[in-house]
Amino acid sequence: MAAAAGAASAAAAPATSQDPMNALRAAALRRSAPHWCAAAAAAASFFSPPFRPRRCRFRRAPAPVAAARTPRSRASAKARAKLLAEAEPRDPWLASLSLLPTDDGAAAAAAAAAAPTGWAIGVDPDTGGAIAVLSPDGSSQVFDNPFVHIVVSEVIRKRLDTKSIIQLLRGLKAPPGTTAYIEKSSPFPTDGKLGWWSTGFSYGLWIASLVSSGFSVVPVASQTWKAYFGLSRSESPKDDSRQAASILFPDKVLSLKLKKHHGRAEALLLAAYGKGLMLPSGKFSKTPT
Repeated sequence: MAAAAGAASAAAAPATSQDPMNALRAAALRRSAPHWCAAAAAAASFFSPPFRPRRCRFRRAPAPVAAARTPRSRASAKARAKLLAEAEPRDPWLASLSLLPTDDGAAAAAAAAAAPTGWAIGVDPDTGGAIAVLSPDGSSQVFDNPFVHIVVSEVIRKRLDTKSIIQLLRGLKAPPGTTAYIEKSSPFPTDGKLGWWSTGFSYGLWIASLVSSGFSVVPVASQTWKAYFGLSRSESPKDDSRQAASILFPDKVLSLKLKKHHGRAEALLLAAYGKGLMLPSGKFSKTPT
């Protein structure tokens, strides 16, 4: 029987045991199996989150509830509307551009009656602009804006000469209280930051100089006075301004013959706009392109 059992066990043994290479491979796999299991368990424990995932809860904002108006809120709204209705309509900044009294009363009426009539001043505030003075007898004067040369970022630029502007205003024959019509500052987007700064500086300097010299200042948009003289949407606005000023002021034709004299023309037209002068019909024609 022992021989039979040995034969049965030999027959039950796998055929791979007869090959020495297969026996070595099986032994190596048996020895490495515990290590692979340990590594897999360590990796699972490393990458698994140490906390339970929590669900994100979104809280919806409560719907706005229309608050009922109380009698007190209605009363305050009516009081505010009344104050706005009774507020003075004039712009406080525009009122500050005049040295005349701005309150209603006998003093304001007397100042308005004493204000000179027939005089008008026009100012083109740019460095290449000018100042024009119209007198009651119809005569006119025009002066180029005084300026100095300075160096900005290694570039020579023009800046208004404040001292010369004050001296020029003091030498004018126009009496104190004369209204000066100045073109509003409107720099172009393509001018750059230095151009914007220079335009605003010149505009503010002229306003301060005029008010401190006793003149009342009225800013006028370029579109306003150009539309008044029919210069809107002109293809050559500077040339057309010189032509219009030469028609209104024939004694200034020689002073307006060059292209660089457009500042003088605009100053004359601003003063003419303030005085209510109009171009003769049929004498002005826009420059053809």
